[in-house]
Amino acid sequence: MALLAVDSVLAPEVMSSAEFDERLAPSLKRLRLSKKLLERVSGVRERRWWSRDVGFDDAAIQAGKKALAQSRVEPGQIGLLINTSVTRRNLEPSVASKVHNGLGLPSSALNFDVANACLGFVNGMTLAANMIDSGQIKYALIVAGEDARPTQEITFERLNNPSSTREDYMREFATLTLGSGAAAAVIGPADAHPGSHQILGGVSRAGTEHHELCVGGPAGMYTDTKGLLDNGLDLVVNAWDEAHREGWDWRSMDRYVTHQVSKSYTNAIIKAVGLVRDRVPVTFSKWGNVGPASLPMTLSQEAGTLKSGDRVLCMGVGSGLNTTMMEIAW
Repeated sequence: MALLAVDSVLAPEVMSSAEFDERLAPSLKRLRLSKKLLERVSGVRERRWWSRDVGFDDAAIQAGKKALAQSRVEPGQIGLLINTSVTRRNLEPSVASKVHNGLGLPSSALNFDVANACLGFVNGMTLAANMIDSGQIKYALIVAGEDARPTQEITFERLNNPSSTREDYMREFATLTLGSGAAAAVIGPADAHPGSHQILGGVSRAGTEHHELCVGGPAGMYTDTKGLLDNGLDLVVNAWDEAHREGWDWRSMDRYVTHQVSKSYTNAIIKAVGLVRDRVPVTFSKWGNVGPASLPMTLSQEAGTLKSGDRVLCMGVGSGLNTTMMEIAW
């Protein structure tokens, strides 16, 4: 199985952390919190919003079209569409149904959502690769479109309420680091596409005893930031060590494409498992945390600088807690 294409779409409206501070000025003044706290602690200088006339699912459709064009796979050849967005307007129908229709995929193409917080996209790639390997389908399209704007605007209102506390601000701090964007990838058989990027496999581990550390919905996201970092880091280290005992060797990869959260999280991961810092691209500072679209958006950015034979490790942690690491031979 191989990654044939990965592409992304940037939301057009740039929202700086300084502007967020201005919107929260009444609350920050009352709670005696620094206006520069958000950027200083998270490292997020800016993130992006969609314009009000563009939906996250419209953006996922756009990303899907770009990935299909890049892969030279026709929509009629797709046998599976998986939407992995956290963002959704309703419980049913699936987001995938609109994306399937918008892309003009055939009636024979399976389509459904896979939700696993920030790991959804990588999980979708794994599922698609396994279905290709078993002969059920030949080509799959994985998409994710995220929209942080509605949740953040509600959060501004709540934190600016005179009854809000410092504890409220810290519990919703991570919400302010979110960003909007979309990504898509096409998966297919490596033997039919010389020069494609082979998906070699990887490991996943669960620490679901920590499922209450980060709980989010359309009305807000509430996070135990320290608990999420500490326990997520333990899970990553344990998975990394177990993977190496099972025969993987990820100590000298050419690129480590991580799920983008914050400065402290990225630095902690680099230190904990000994990653080469200049091989870890950073996008959270300009895009924020774009949920499951974050990792493929970063991979799409890096694709132009990777050469044949490079080894790429995709790795991340999602609320739940879960971690996944996937190696791709470029």
